Amino acid sequence: MLTYIIQVVLFQALFLVIYDFAFSKETFFTKNRWYLIGTMILSFLLPLIKITTVKETITKEYLILLPEIILSPESVIEKQEWYQSIDYLDFVFWGGLLLFLTIFLIKIVQLINLVYKNNVIKKEGYSLVLIPKTTKAFSFFNFIFLGEKISDEKREKIIAHELVHINQKHSLDLLFFEILKIVMWFNPIVRIYQKRITLVHEFLSDEIVSKTANQGNYINNLLSEVFQVQEMSFVNQFYKNSLIKKRIVMMTKSRSKQSKQLKYLVLIPVLISMLFYTACSEKESISITPVLETQKIFTSLDKEPVETDRLSYMDFYMGDKLPNTKEYSIEELIEEEKEEFLAMTEKFKDNSTIKLKIFEGLNHRKVVALSLFIKKSELGKYERKQGDLVPMAELDVYPTFPGCSNGDKDCFTKSMISYVKENFDVSLADNLNLKKGRQRIFVKFKISKTGIIEDIKVRAPHPDLKSHAEQLAKNLPQMKPGMKDNETVNVGYVLPITFNIQ
Repeated sequence: MLTYIIQVVLFQALFLVIYDFAFSKETFFTKNRWYLIGTMILSFLLPLIKITTVKETITKEYLILLPEIILSPESVIEKQEWYQSIDYLDFVFWGGLLLFLTIFLIKIVQLINLVYKNNVIKKEGYSLVLIPKTTKAFSFFNFIFLGEKISDEKREKIIAHELVHINQKHSLDLLFFEILKIVMWFNPIVRIYQKRITLVHEFLSDEIVSKTANQGNYINNLLSEVFQVQEMSFVNQFYKNSLIKKRIVMMTKSRSKQSKQLKYLVLIPVLISMLFYTACSEKESISITPVLETQKIFTSLDKEPVETDRLSYMDFYMGDKLPNTKEYSIEELIEEEKEEFLAMTEKFKDNSTIKLKIFEGLNHRKVVALSLFIKKSELGKYERKQGDLVPMAELDVYPTFPGCSNGDKDCFTKSMISYVKENFDVSLADNLNLKKGRQRIFVKFKISKTGIIEDIKVRAPHPDLKSHAEQLAKNLPQMKPGMKDNETVNVGYVLPITFNIQ
């Protein structure tokens, strides 16, 4: 979503720069109006076009390991402090939206009050609202609001001006931008857009009215009296000091030559460039999404790898020196990569001379590299042999937790989470003098071909917690084993359990 918003704002800024430099000084007011509305809509649509135009086929993925189970020292089911669960960006966004929506609704109520509390005269095509003790002059949809202090002579020209706003539905434009200002309250480009189209509205009205009235008298009327201004950005105001000079300059300016309309053709290469940009950014985002595929073992990123029969989210690297590509920390991995890396770490944990590191591999796929290097002749021992654990993604039928339907992976996961939360006594951590903050336990086990829990190994921050986690795994009920190629197989798990020490 953040990427989409950034692209929208960038497109709006580019469209606005083009307008200011190429079109704002021309007298093609109607075209400029539709340019501003059209490019605003396009700025929201263009980043989405990549969804239908740029697609890559991705093999259906299966989760390999159980999700992290989070517990709390105070209770079996973790109930985090409320402030820990808040997404502060969402809080700020919705808070700002609510604030600006409230301000908008207050102004709408003010307009409604003006209608109901003052004298309303029904006219053909509009309603005239007379406001006492003021010289305000503005319109909103079919209502023209006029201060009673405005002279009859000036009223006629103001009404003619405001009728153009009404007939051309300018209030719809302003309301459209007002809604965008609420939704994208953090985006100053929308406000600039609204100011530009407000000025175009005035140019359109001035152009039509000055054709039916003496232009000099009309300009004098604009300058002869200081009107009070209604502080609402979504109403058409006859008088606004910041616009008077620009309106007069545009009225007295020579009409733009028709040939200058060719400048609008600049939009064609701009739109094509934007489409290429969104397409390329989408392709990149897809390419870096981890995909479950056959794991490759590299001795060099410049040479052909050794293929294995193991499905994995990351490849393996055993070269003479570490890759010179970007190195990642475990915090930078997505959940599937993280769990796979932790499983690899468990595999080598008994050898203190070996450490695993993560680097950028080919096609944005990460590789796990050994910091103590292994000879090429030893690569074969890392390929799966008869009796090895089979990753869940390769299974034809998943292990079945008692009470679940045969091979129901989701039920298995939910049952395992429920079992841990009901049986893991996190109160044991209260008096172990553990470091405050988040602590983790990793329970590794396998469901054998007979459905028995075997090979339990635990990594925990304290021996008491380790013993408790081992006992928890031993007490797991007998499962129905997983199957591959119509044969029962061993299936391994790494179960992360997280809890907070206050």
